[in-house]
Amino acid sequence: MQEQKNRDFLKISKAADLSGMDKKIYRVLEILPGFLSWSTLLSLIIFSYFYPVYVAYFVVAFDIYWLLLVVYLGIHLVVSYIMLKRNLAVDWKKKCESIIGWERIRHLVILPTYNEGLDVLRSTFDALAHDSYPNDKMIVVLAIEERAGQGAKERARTIEREYGHIFGRFLVTIHPDDIVGELKGKGSNQAWAAKKAKEQIIDPENMPYGDILVSVFDIDTIVISGYFHRLTYAFLTVENPYRASYQPIPMYHNNLWQAPFFSRVAARSNTFWQMMQQIRDEKMVTYSSHSMTWQALVDIGFWSTNMVSEDSRIFYNCFVYYDGDYRVEPLYFPISMDVTMDTTPWKTMKSLYIQQRRWGWGAENVAYLIFNFIKRYKQSPKYVYIRHIMVQIYGFHSWATNALITAFVGWLPIILGGERFRQSVLSSNLPSVTQFLMTFAMVGLVISTIVSTLLLPPRPRHYGFGKTLTMVLQWAVLPLVIICFGSFPALEAQTRLMFGKYMGFWVTPKKR
Repeated sequence: MQEQKNRDFLKISKAADLSGMDKKIYRVLEILPGFLSWSTLLSLIIFSYFYPVYVAYFVVAFDIYWLLLVVYLGIHLVVSYIMLKRNLAVDWKKKCESIIGWERIRHLVILPTYNEGLDVLRSTFDALAHDSYPNDKMIVVLAIEERAGQGAKERARTIEREYGHIFGRFLVTIHPDDIVGELKGKGSNQAWAAKKAKEQIIDPENMPYGDILVSVFDIDTIVISGYFHRLTYAFLTVENPYRASYQPIPMYHNNLWQAPFFSRVAARSNTFWQMMQQIRDEKMVTYSSHSMTWQALVDIGFWSTNMVSEDSRIFYNCFVYYDGDYRVEPLYFPISMDVTMDTTPWKTMKSLYIQQRRWGWGAENVAYLIFNFIKRYKQSPKYVYIRHIMVQIYGFHSWATNALITAFVGWLPIILGGERFRQSVLSSNLPSVTQFLMTFAMVGLVISTIVSTLLLPPRPRHYGFGKTLTMVLQWAVLPLVIICFGSFPALEAQTRLMFGKYMGFWVTPKKR
């Protein structure tokens, strides 16, 4: 009975889902990320006025920490790049065929879409059709939204006519627009699609759950040939494969050359973060397009239908359901997606900010993890839970504050500390010490520029060498991009969560 009670908290999304003391506890936990971020920033401002010496020492210590962190992450980025290139050179089809029974594995691919055009859909389906994995072992579901109107249905019919005969099974699902309690977004759409695939294909044909891997891809995801063999090989060779999700590296190459420079830098920065996380797999959670076992998806009751950050929450649903015995296996293998781009640079800025704010809303996982840890305290593996909780708290706190501290806090003791502090030796040395440390920290920028250049897709013919040069020079705006499209939207998301101003799901425009 107690076990069932604990599992009842598996799909909570916010404090309003609860009642009584549970609701109050969860609400306090929702406030925590924003409270920590704002407390840090406001404390530094206040202390810069009353205790400028202490803040000055803090700034020096923080700059040293930042320098060491940049070097540490730079090493991880280089190692991940080497692993990525090595895996791209492997014949994964041949390696799979060396394993007895590999051909039993089927792949269910769910592609939720809203109002994306046929150019986006066709490029995604072309890549699936030309992957090296046997097409008859593929179950492809195009999940459209009823609220997208007749245009979405017509596009779905076109795709079914052009590609439906290629795969072993093909299904178009229409997610209703009037389901009570659902959030209009990707999670509810793909959950509906998975349930329909179960009802109409998997169960009627008695397909073994243990032989199905499900990949949920953003509609702009273009798989690199060999992805499904790579995924299959990982599943068949890792330890305890049913307690893992499988994460590729998002590359954002589809429209990289066309997108504005600031959007490219933001996208590439996210790629680098995902590459570094592949090395630190104990800290990984699922992100955007990823794969997992069908059995795990059925066990936890599919994706939550009222979540904004459904891509990471599905990992934590499994993590809680399996009492901490769940992880993410890095694939060191790329997929290609769209850089955020709208019809004008200004609209692109707006779209990019809103996208980053939606990603920053993942801070809601902090409350979810801590609350379930409390509810499952007796049977939960405490170290594993605490590690994930601390990783989440640190990650979202640093996302919202680190860039702001680096850019602005170093000047606060001088500006607010008064004449007495400004006349001190520490005050006169603080700018030079900070500049010295930040200059060395530029090694991270250099590494990013080199790796980014090595990862560039072929330059389209209508662009000249000058365009390639801008791909290198664009990294000069990285500090500004990290603040404007990193710290600010993350801080806003945490502030909204802190005050209970819950966000809806926003679909990023797909323009090429």
